[in-house]
Amino acid sequence: MATCSNPLFKLSQTQLTSPPLPSPPPPGEVEVRPGCQDKCGNVSIPYPFGTKKGCYLNEDFLITCNGTHYDPPKPFLLNSDSIEVTNISVHGKLYITLYTAEQCYNKSGQPIDKFTNSVTLSNFFISNTDNVFVAVGCDTYGYIMGYKNGKYGYTGGCTTQCGSIDYVANGSCTGIGCCQTPIAQGLSSFEVSATSYDNHTDVYSFNPCSFAFVVQEGKFKFFSNMLWSDYLTNTQLPVVLDWSVGTETCANVVEKKQVPNYTCQGNTKCHDVENGSGYRCKCKEGYQGNPYLNGCHDIDECEVPELNTCKQKCINKEGNYTCSCHKGYHGDGRKDGEGCTPDRTFVIQIVVGISIGLVSLLTCISWLYLGYKRWKLLKLKEKFFRQNGGILLQQQLSERQRSSHDTAKIFTAGELEKAAKNYHDTRIIGKGGFGTVYKGFLADGRVVAIKKSKMVDQSQIEQFINEVVVLSQINHRNVVKLLGCCFETEVPLLVYEFVTHGTLFEYIHNTTNSSKFNAPWEIRLRIATETAGVLSYLHSAASVPIIHRDVKSTNILLDENLTAKVSDFGASRLVPLDEAQLSTMVQGTLGYLDPEYLQTSQLTEKSDVYSFGVVLVELLTRKKALSFNKPEEERNLAMYFLSALKDDRLLQVLDDCIVTEANVEQLKEVSNLAKRCLRVKGEERPTMKEVAMELEGLRRMVMHPWVNDNSNLEESECLLGEISIETITYEGGGESIGDQHKNSV
Repeated sequence: MATCSNPLFKLSQTQLTSPPLPSPPPPGEVEVRPGCQDKCGNVSIPYPFGTKKGCYLNEDFLITCNGTHYDPPKPFLLNSDSIEVTNISVHGKLYITLYTAEQCYNKSGQPIDKFTNSVTLSNFFISNTDNVFVAVGCDTYGYIMGYKNGKYGYTGGCTTQCGSIDYVANGSCTGIGCCQTPIAQGLSSFEVSATSYDNHTDVYSFNPCSFAFVVQEGKFKFFSNMLWSDYLTNTQLPVVLDWSVGTETCANVVEKKQVPNYTCQGNTKCHDVENGSGYRCKCKEGYQGNPYLNGCHDIDECEVPELNTCKQKCINKEGNYTCSCHKGYHGDGRKDGEGCTPDRTFVIQIVVGISIGLVSLLTCISWLYLGYKRWKLLKLKEKFFRQNGGILLQQQLSERQRSSHDTAKIFTAGELEKAAKNYHDTRIIGKGGFGTVYKGFLADGRVVAIKKSKMVDQSQIEQFINEVVVLSQINHRNVVKLLGCCFETEVPLLVYEFVTHGTLFEYIHNTTNSSKFNAPWEIRLRIATETAGVLSYLHSAASVPIIHRDVKSTNILLDENLTAKVSDFGASRLVPLDEAQLSTMVQGTLGYLDPEYLQTSQLTEKSDVYSFGVVLVELLTRKKALSFNKPEEERNLAMYFLSALKDDRLLQVLDDCIVTEANVEQLKEVSNLAKRCLRVKGEERPTMKEVAMELEGLRRMVMHPWVNDNSNLEESECLLGEISIETITYEGGGESIGDQHKNSV
C-alpha cells in the first residue's frame, strides 16, 4: 500500500514520526549481543530486540530489516511490511506507524475506496496513555474494535457532523469536522473503521471521505483542507506501543522464582507493567544502561552538573555521590551545600584581600579615568584652537605686539568659564540670532561682556582672524573695545568691555516706562554725531576699511555719561583696499536693511549710510524702525518719514519734545540729511564722512547758538518708489553686545 505523496504532509509526517530518541549510551556500552546488527537504517535496535535468531529475547522481539525495497533500509515489526518501526526505547516504548482507515463516496452516495485497518500485535499493546483515536469528516462515524487474548473486548469511537465548511476551525478536533477519544487499556489487537450516516450526500461538495485512525497524542493537528484533499489517504501516522517481557508479574519471577529465564541483569529492578501483562526491567537509581544486557553501570553524577546538587566539591560513589567542603570550609558536606561553613580565619583573609584589591583597583581606575578625561579635554581644546585659527591669530598678535602693547588677549577656556560662572543662566545679559552674551568678572577685577556665538563658518576663519586683529587695534572712544578672544571651544568666544547704560533703542523707546523719556535735542544730536564719527572712522580711517553691515539702535550702547559706543561687529566685513564693493549673502536687520543691497547683494559703504539714516530718523521721531501693530503706511519708519517730508508733514512725525525745544530749521536740516541717507540709489547717498561733518557742524550750532553758518538746506527729494517690506528675505538680526544690560548681574 502506497503512502501519501503530498509534499506538505510528508514534512508534517516526518516531524510527527520522530519521537524523542533515548540518551546515547556511554562510550563502550554494549546495546546488542556480540555479532548482532545494532541498527537498521537510521533506527537503533537494542536488545531484547534483534534482527536474527540469537540476537533477540524471543520471536515477539524480532525486527525485520528490509533493505531490498528501501534505501536506507527500514525496520518492520513481526515479519510485517505494514507496521514500520521508527524508534525503540529500552524503557518499554516502541514507536511505529499505522495506516488510516478510509471510506469514500461518489457524488450519488455510492461507497468507493473502502479501507479498514486491522492490527494484531501479539504480546505488544497499544499505549492507552500515549495515543488517541481520531475520526475526520463532516458526516462520519469512526470506531475502533478491540480484542484481548484473541477475544472481542470492546467497541469505541466518535462521530463528527458539520453542515458547512464555514463551521470548521483549524486546529480544533472537538466534533466539527474532527473528533477524538481515548483508547482502552490492554488492547493487543484492534480494528479501525470509518463509515458515514448519509453517505456524504449533503457534504460531498467539500468532503467526500471519512477517515479514522489511531495516532500518538500531540502528533496530529487538524486542518480544514484535510476534508476535501487527499492528505489522509493511504497515510501512515505515528503510534506508540507498550512492550514488556513475558506474562508473569515481578512477584512470580523474583520472589517465587517460577521463571528460570529471568531477564533483568545487574543493578536493575523488576517493574510490573500497567498496560498488558508481564514486566519490564529498569536500572536502579544512580545507574544507566541496557537493563536486559550485561546490567546497568554507575552514573558519574559529578561529571554532569545537572545530576548533582553539590554547591562545593562533588565526590562520585557507586550508585550515588557525596558532597564535601573546599579548603577553608568545614562541615558535614550535605548535598545541599548548607553543611559547609567557612573557617573564620580564612574568611577574614579573603575579605581583607578582596577589600584591598578592590580599593587598589578602584583607585587605579579612577586615576586612569581622570587622566584620560583630562587628556581628552586638552586634545579637544587643542583641536578647537587650531580649527578656529588660534595659531594664525597668535602669529598676527605677536607681530602687532612689537609695535603696540594695546592688543587683544587670547584667553583660555578656563578663565572665561570662571569669569562667567560656567555660563550660568543668571549671567545671561543678551540673546540673539548669532549667540548669547554673558556678564563676566575677570581675575583682575574688570567687568566684561563675553559673546558666545552659535556657529562659525570654517571657510571664513582667516578673514575672521583678520577682523579680530583689526578690531583689537581700533582705539576709538565711541567703539566698544574688543579685549580678546578664546579659541579653545567649538566656536570662538569674544570678550568686550562692559557698557552699563543699555542700548540706544531702549533709551529712545524706553521699553520699561515710556513716560520717563525726555532726552533733549542736544543729547540726541550728540549721539548721532558720535555714531556717524565711528562709521566714518571705520570707512575712511581704519587701516583696512570696515563695513559694519548691521547698524541699528540696539547695536549702539550708551555709557553712564550717555556717550555712544558702537558694538556688535559679528556681521562686519573687511573691505580690501582695491575693492569698492563686495558680493555677499544678504544679511542685516529688517527695517534697517539697504534696499539696493537687498536687490543686488553688492555690499558697499553706502549700505551703512542707509542704516544710519534709519537710526537718525529714530532719534528724530522716537518711533521704531518697524511697527507691525500700526497702519500699513506707518509700519516702515523710513518710508513713512520720507512720505511725510514729501507731503510737508515733517513736524507731525517728529517727536513733540524736540519740536518744542529745538530750532525748527535745525530739525529740518537734520531731516533732510536723513532723507539723503535714505535714497534708494547708493551713489546718491552722502558718505559717512560727509554725514559726520554735517552733524558735527549742526551740533556746534546747538552748543553755540550765536554761530550761524547760513548753510543752505537741500531740497527734499522723494524716493522713486516704495519697497514692500513683506518681500524682504534677510539673514541676521543677531544679538548685540548692547543687549548686555537687560539682565545685568
